[in-house]
Amino acid sequence: MTDVPFPALSKDTPDAEGVLATWFVSDGATVSAEQLLAEVQVDKVSAEVPAPVGGVVRLLVAEDETVKQGCPIARIE
Repeated sequence: MTDVPFPALSKDTPDAEGVLATWFVSDGATVSAEQLLAEVQVDKVSAEVPAPVGGVVRLLVAEDETVKQGCPIARIE
């Protein structure tokens, strides 16, 4: 099992929060390593989040939900 964290986009404030803008996959989908999972935003910076490994993805955060950087947004089994 591998957790997919919200990336650290704001290095000046490591405890900053961001928003999970869009999921590119559905809960229970099978993904491959490096497949794009989501787009996240911190302030005016956005980034895409790739899968670190392949497997079945379990979404832990809903779209438009505010998340602290480093917290898991998905889990790949």
